[in-house]
Amino acid sequence: MVKFLSIYRRSNYRLLTAVFLALLGLVLALTPTRAQQQTLRIGAFLSVTGQGSFLGAPALATLKLYIDLLNLQGGLLGRKVELVDYDVGIDTRTAQTAIRRLIDIDRVDAIIGGSTTGAAISVLPIIEQAGIPFLALASSTALVSPVRKWVFKTSQTDRMACGKILSDMRKRSIRFIGIISGDGGFGRSMRAHCMDIAKNLQIKVIADELYRAQSRRVVDPLKRIKAKRNVQAVLNIGFGSSPAYVTQNFRKLGFDVALYQTHGVATQDFLDFAGPAADGVRLPVAPLIIADKLPPNDPIKPVLKSYMQIYQKRWEVKPSVYGSHAFDAIRLYALAVRRARSFDREKIRRALESTDGYVGANGVVKMSAEDHLGLDFNAYRMVEIQGGQWVPLE
Repeated sequence: MVKFLSIYRRSNYRLLTAVFLALLGLVLALTPTRAQQQTLRIGAFLSVTGQGSFLGAPALATLKLYIDLLNLQGGLLGRKVELVDYDVGIDTRTAQTAIRRLIDIDRVDAIIGGSTTGAAISVLPIIEQAGIPFLALASSTALVSPVRKWVFKTSQTDRMACGKILSDMRKRSIRFIGIISGDGGFGRSMRAHCMDIAKNLQIKVIADELYRAQSRRVVDPLKRIKAKRNVQAVLNIGFGSSPAYVTQNFRKLGFDVALYQTHGVATQDFLDFAGPAADGVRLPVAPLIIADKLPPNDPIKPVLKSYMQIYQKRWEVKPSVYGSHAFDAIRLYALAVRRARSFDREKIRRALESTDGYVGANGVVKMSAEDHLGLDFNAYRMVEIQGGQWVPLE
């Protein structure tokens, strides 16, 4: 009997010990460590590979660079900053999965990303439900119009680009135009904005043609535009390889009017691909494209120069416009944390919303409860391509 009780006590003790250790492990797993509590986590979902890599890769490189710089300066309010990033390509479902993981598993404090309009718009309901600051990089006006509580944006909008293009046309007394656009999300969205603004500026669209996005089959729609009388200029809305084909065939068909492209072609790749045919093309560009040609008194010039020098020193290549959007996003967020003097999401959101006078790579930002972008048309600059160079028109 004594032996039995001894065995029972030992077994019971081992059982209780095992239960205690299991519970302790669970508590420790659910309780943030001191290191975790002192880390501020920024999530990113970007198109780093595939068709959208020209958008996402420079943005990711910029985020890595500036988070390293923040940490060298002691982090934010004493906390180390950590980047948690996912490559989502251009797939909206992958983007949604990444966002849920960033929020539910990675427990990030803020999110930067959405290289493409489709990916960025697809995650908005998840962002709003989670109540987490989101700084979007895609260009669509729909991201911030209507205003959503937790959604902010750092890139110029496609509507702003339309306004810049059509204002230049009006200044040159162009009243009748033809529009040719890709049938993808970018083309459809921007075409709608351009049609609306053209009407407001009393510019009549007398030819309206479509082509399959990323296609080289653009000759027939161009011929139909050329057949229209009174066309004084042609506007192509697209990005990727198609605008270069439009430009080359525009010249081959002997158009004797101006050709306008959008900000979507403001890349060296377009200049290389379109070649001499691009001479004379007019388009709006982000300030980074002509940073060395900005007036000396332009307030954003020194900011741009600093960003470009640091980026090139780190990565040994020049940054792109899409990297500059991430540059403004991470700096706006850091500024909001410092102004809020808190890691509370609502306080940081309010600090972002009250941004006033931030000098960034894309303009001077003034946000409000009614404006979560804070840029005006001056965030784009009109240029004309001459001899393979971007020449400012203003």
